Amino acid sequence: IHTYTRIRIYQTVWDKFKAQTTAERDLFLQESFPSGFQWATSSVSFKVEGGWSEGGKGETIWDRFGHEGLAFADQTADLVNTYQFSISWARIFPTGYRQSQSEKGAQYYDQLINALIASDIQPIVTLYHWDLPQALQNYGGWTNASIVEAFKDYADFCFSRFGDRVKIWNTFNSPWVVSHAGYGTGVHAPGVKDYVESSYQVTHNILKSHAEAWHVYNDNYRKTQGGKVGIALNSDWAEPSDPAKPEDVAAADRYLQFMLGWFAHPIFVNGDYPAILKDQVEQKKTACPDSVPAKLPVFTPTESQRILGTADFFGLNHYTSRLVSNSNGGCTPGPDSVGDFNATVDPTWSSTASDWIYPVPWGLRRLLNYISTEYLNVNKLPIYITGNGMPTDYSVDSLTDTSRMDYMRSYINEALKATLTDGVNVQRFTVQSLMDGFEANQGYSQRFGLHYVNFEVGSRPRTPKQSAYLYAEIIEQNGFSSQKSKKFKAAERPLTRRLAALPPSEVPSQAKVWGVHNYSAP
Repeated sequence: IHTYTRIRIYQTVWDKFKAQTTAERDLFLQESFPSGFQWATSSVSFKVEGGWSEGGKGETIWDRFGHEGLAFADQTADLVNTYQFSISWARIFPTGYRQSQSEKGAQYYDQLINALIASDIQPIVTLYHWDLPQALQNYGGWTNASIVEAFKDYADFCFSRFGDRVKIWNTFNSPWVVSHAGYGTGVHAPGVKDYVESSYQVTHNILKSHAEAWHVYNDNYRKTQGGKVGIALNSDWAEPSDPAKPEDVAAADRYLQFMLGWFAHPIFVNGDYPAILKDQVEQKKTACPDSVPAKLPVFTPTESQRILGTADFFGLNHYTSRLVSNSNGGCTPGPDSVGDFNATVDPTWSSTASDWIYPVPWGLRRLLNYISTEYLNVNKLPIYITGNGMPTDYSVDSLTDTSRMDYMRSYINEALKATLTDGVNVQRFTVQSLMDGFEANQGYSQRFGLHYVNFEVGSRPRTPKQSAYLYAEIIEQNGFSSQKSKKFKAAERPLTRRLAALPPSEVPSQAKVWGVHNYSAP
């Protein structure tokens, strides 16, 4: 897609909403999702599993990161021990390679998957959510091209071992974070600070690894197992800082292309990086001959063909939005500088315990429309919202998590508007997370969970928060109205009752708040 065509796509989507008044934008839709809509919540292996060296598990980059005191308050994930939805590569293959296979590790996931199915919960498995075996990182990790074959073999084992029961697979979750924070800024494990070259090489190898895993499933397992394989990409929504300035509109589009398009364009459009991303890199090479700020690898025609179309759905993690303006980034490395844009937040937006998550619910609706138009206009694949949530501060979090309830209710409602009003094919909503856990470099300082975890007690008791009950209620109604009429109501539906917390051994209602739940209208 040529640059001018692509900007026109963004302009078309943005034009659809720019005339809305604030009142029109924020109208609350009291209606239900279509029959068959799926509800989910999630957790991540390194955030909740613990047992970092038990059962033959190998060390991961996050184990090393924590043990070297690089996480908040020198905290580590060593002692947390509960369920999760992503597989730890190092628990299956401690060194990253099949010859080191741990049967105890595989049995752990067998038991987890079987327990979920026995509870009528559909397991969705992520193959990679940031916890690379340290043994692979010792040889460069995702910057080393040999990792593509290693990941392919790991994926093949997982499909073979668990695919008779697991029917939905994410190859990667938020790979942009790996490239950006793990190998660019270095604030995440493995702590590499190289946005000139390493960050781009990581994305290159992740895309090739994803494609190889998809082809392994497509060639060897799809016919007998009947599952789906995709990737969960994270993205903010980008709103022009000044809607009257065409340069800000173009900058907002560049922001999305440097975040979402960096991964989505090769998979869903043409097997290659977005034209504007490549153009910006080339312009910087010319303008900065003595200090090139970005070195973008090139796909061969065979690699592009191999990558294109390797997804059975579009997975989206979304948490916040940004106001974006045009700028001159000069010769400094990093997406803002190379992309010549500046991202800020509106001072009127409310804050959270995270310094980057600001609740902007209407941004989700716009982003879903953009994805549907930019990436799914031809193939019409479904969108699965694979992650959405906000943290509260560890020290002040309580069972009455009003801010999380407001966030959840408003974001789910924007997904409902995109589905019913705009015709976007959204089929699943995943709330992050099932329970509080180890939040990467933030350690335990932030709580994302629907369930409160007492980390001061050895048994780590878990208690449902008010948000867990609200989510159970939304699941039970399949949205925000139990009525069958298709009328749009403007008034926001209040939470009608305040529920007392249950003891740690109980769960919130019989509408399970973990896993994926299909709602079928009676």
